[in-house]
Amino acid sequence: MTTSLKQILDAMTRQPDGAGWTGHIPDDWLQGRTSYGGLSAAIALHAAMQSEPDLPPLRSAQVSFVGPLAGPVTVKTERLRRGKNAAFIQADVVGENGLGTRATFVFMRAIDSEIDREDTPAPDFPKPGPDDKTFLGNPHVAFTQRFEFLDRREGPNLKPAEWLRWTRLNDRDGLDPMVELVAVADCLPPAALRILGRNVPMSSLTWILNVLGPEPATTDGWWLLRSDADYARAGSSSQVMGVWNADGVKVAEQMQSVAIFG
Repeated sequence: MTTSLKQILDAMTRQPDGAGWTGHIPDDWLQGRTSYGGLSAAIALHAAMQSEPDLPPLRSAQVSFVGPLAGPVTVKTERLRRGKNAAFIQADVVGENGLGTRATFVFMRAIDSEIDREDTPAPDFPKPGPDDKTFLGNPHVAFTQRFEFLDRREGPNLKPAEWLRWTRLNDRDGLDPMVELVAVADCLPPAALRILGRNVPMSSLTWILNVLGPEPATTDGWWLLRSDADYARAGSSSQVMGVWNADGVKVAEQMQSVAIFG
């Protein structure tokens, strides 16, 4: 039996004292012995969005993957500051072994500005068509079965540690667009693995996501992910990442630090 992201979020229960929520991370959303990072971040975002009324759109997320998460979890939120334009909310996802994920979300309204610039060209990798053979993820990595993929890892215009992936969540009906984006945006393996050419143990440490518009939207659920590891040494990799919608509009920029044990 599989569990959709919406079922996980709908099953979260607010504690009677209003101090947080309880929930559960099922086995079919695990990555090794811990939750898929996009899921724990999506759970944290969902709780943060419920914690304050009339929040403006999500603008930025800073996520630290502190420890493993699986099974029952508690989510605690704290308003760090709410001003005229922006609100900062921290969300901690705590499991049986202690703190697993800590996220700081920045919600910010649009502000009139003289600056209007964008330089975010999409990679040359068209959205999957009816003749493209998409695939589910690795059967040995449980959470990947919740998604559909089409990859490009080779080509004359790709860097040695660059990875492109069209991704969509199989069960996405009824999700908040921001929660869906966060759940999908972490769905690429570390780009440095392209240099190794094989899978080795790894662990995401930190993740920064900046949203580039008020509400992300795409066609048929498809999002194009790009990752490029511009540094990988002594087991530490730093990678820059991006997310585009099916029309080639960039909706998020990202950066991630990863520990690679190989």
